[in-house]
Parts: sequence; C-alpha cells; structure tokens
Amino acid sequence: MEDYLQGCRAALQEFRPLHVVLGNEACDLDSMVSALALAFYLAKTTEAEEVFVPVLNINRAELPLRGDNVFFLQKINIPESLLIFRDEIDLHALHQAGQLTLILVDHHVLPKSDAALEEAVVEVLDHRPMEQKHCPPCHVCVELVGSCATLVTERILQGAPEILDGQTAALLHGTIILDCVNMDVKVGKATPKDSKYVEKLEALFPDLPKRNDIFDSLQKAKFDVSGLTTEQMLRKDQKTIFRQGTKVAISAIYMDLEICGVLERSHSPSLKLTPAPSAHPHLQAYLQGNTQISRKKLLPLLQEALSAYFESMRIPSGQLETEGVCREQADRELDRAGNSLFPGLSQDEEEPPLPPTPMNSLVDECPLDQGLPKLSAEAIFEKCSQISQSQSATASLSTK
Repeated sequence: MEDYLQGCRAALQEFRPLHVVLGNEACDLDSMVSALALAFYLAKTTEAEEVFVPVLNINRAELPLRGDNVFFLQKINIPESLLIFRDEIDLHALHQAGQLTLILVDHHVLPKSDAALEEAVVEVLDHRPMEQKHCPPCHVCVELVGSCATLVTERILQGAPEILDGQTAALLHGTIILDCVNMDVKVGKATPKDSKYVEKLEALFPDLPKRNDIFDSLQKAKFDVSGLTTEQMLRKDQKTIFRQGTKVAISAIYMDLEICGVLERSHSPSLKLTPAPSAHPHLQAYLQGNTQISRKKLLPLLQEALSAYFESMRIPSGQLETEGVCREQADRELDRAGNSLFPGLSQDEEEPPLPPTPMNSLVDECPLDQGLPKLSAEAIFEKCSQISQSQSATASLSTK
C-alpha cells in the first residue's frame, strides 16, 4: 500500500487521465479506508497503464479533526504525506480537460458544488439507502451492510485475493470492526456479510490485532480531543442545515452550541438546557443536561424552527418594499455572523440529503460529557470574540 501511494503522488505531476476514487465529505474512517483500498485494488488488477488515485474528500488541514483516521494511519505505518486531499487536486479542471473519471465510495450523491462532476462518475459503491433521483447513471453497487469497507473487502477477495497485503488487510479489518461496534449482535450494526469478511481477513492474516484491542484503540482515538484547538473542536463533526441562505451549525463540544432560542422551549425532545453566562449580548451557549439527544436528533427541531421563522417573515401584500430590503440586509448580517463563527461554509451549498456524518457513525451515540476533556463556556466566547474581531479588522482595512 505504501509503495502504491507514493506512485499516486508522482502521477499527479504528470498530465494524464486519472481515475479518481472519491470518498464522502465526512471522510470518516470507513470513507478513507474504502477509497484507499478500492483504488489500490483497481490499480493492481487493471492491465492497461491507467492511473487510479484515492482522494480524501476534505482539505488536508481537516485531517487532525478525525482522530481515529490519524491514529490508524500511524499504527499501520502509512505516512499522512502520501495521502491526496481534495485541496491538492483540481477535479473540475481535470474534468473540463477530459482527463477525469470518478468512482464514488461510501456515498452516491454529489453536493451541489460538485454537480458538474456527475457526468464523470462511472461507478458507485455504497452501503446506505439509495436516493434514486440523485444517483448518477452508471454502474451502481449498493448493499445495506454495516461498513462500506466490507463491500471493498468482498470485491478484493472475490476478484484478486493475492494482491491483498498486510497493511490493506489491517485497514479493512479495523474499519469494519469499528463501524460494526466490535461485531456486537446486541447493537445490531453488523450484518452476516460484515461478520463473514472479518472472519475471512482473520483467516488470511492470523497476526491481525484482536478485535477487542483494535476496537478499543480506535474508539478511544475517535473521541480524543486533547490535541485540538478550540476552533478545531468547534468544527469537529460539525453538522449544518441551510434555509434560504441562512446557515445553522451544530458542533459537538461536549455541550451543544446553538443560535436558536427555540431549543430552550423544547420538550420533544427535552434538552434540559441551562444558559451559560455570557458577556456578549448576541451570543448564547447552553449546557445540555440531556446528553442522549444527539445533533442528528436536533436537526428536525432546527429545520422546523427555521421554516416557522421564514413563514412568519413573509411580507403581506401592499406592505412597503423597503421592509423587504431591511430584511435582506438583516439576512446578510446573519450570514456574515455565521461565516465568522464557521469559516469555510459555502452560502451556495444546498442542504445535504443526509447529515454529513455517515449513518453508521458512533459519534452520535457517544454521551457528550463522559470521559472527555471539558471546554468552558468562557473559552468558547473568547474564541468567537477573537474570530469576530478579526473579521471586523479585515473589513475595516478593506474600506480604507
């Protein structure tokens, strides 16, 4: 695997057609490993001199936010420097030059910003429910198993088991075990096919780590935030929803940061919120007493609140048009505030059909205040204030 990845980086320097294996935008362990392993398999089994390159669908700077990815790469001795990230390859330019074909793994819906790339998609390998109206017209393999890595393992073992090396086998083995919660039948994540291919990998590579050991190590690394800055913690596993140019972002910081007062009145679900002291009149944070309510469960509540807000803001017929102008200006102010808190969010990005975190993520089932470093409300306010001041200073300089 390591030698193969070195060749991939070298291939980027050559102007030649590329077959890119692209994971999803969450780039969790399953997405990363599936892209790496499938591209490796295709490169080893294609007779023609074609180049198959795995691309991680995040910027390189975002990798530290995925602790289990970083830990596993180090454990398997794959240098991060060999990986190719989305900000290191211009897929749109390659497509316009007629030099790109895409293979999607662990997702089958491209975001609005990548809509032009859909015609370059030649294959899909995924393990989540199909959205027929969005799926590209190409060869599609979708099966509802616990881990997409299971489908990649099946592809390799049925097609060319001899190309499987220890590094790739270890990556696939650990990923399936993490996604399927250590194959625990009580949890119900693992399917018979997941179990079958974990056992096959263990039979082929007897020196693979014990299931309990690798699961515990990856689980611990996944929730280890000790090396993250405050801003990185705000962005870690962030979820967003979009309504008419307005963005609402939810970040798990072992207490949920919200900008919607409707949460205080929520009884279904009951969040048990306690306002945290704030010196900033336009910033409110809460301590969430009910730690069993995940961000995915909060999304419908926020969507309902946003819909109600925009319904109430409709301009009655005959009302002065200037009010609409003021409202548009207020929307722009809210958008700028959102950008200062969560830089990098695209205003043109559509609401994703599924939350960015894959359906089999363990993040949403993790109690948010157990066994993890605490982040004070004061630290959050300080960081947000610094970001706001930085944005104001930049705006001031640009007007001079």
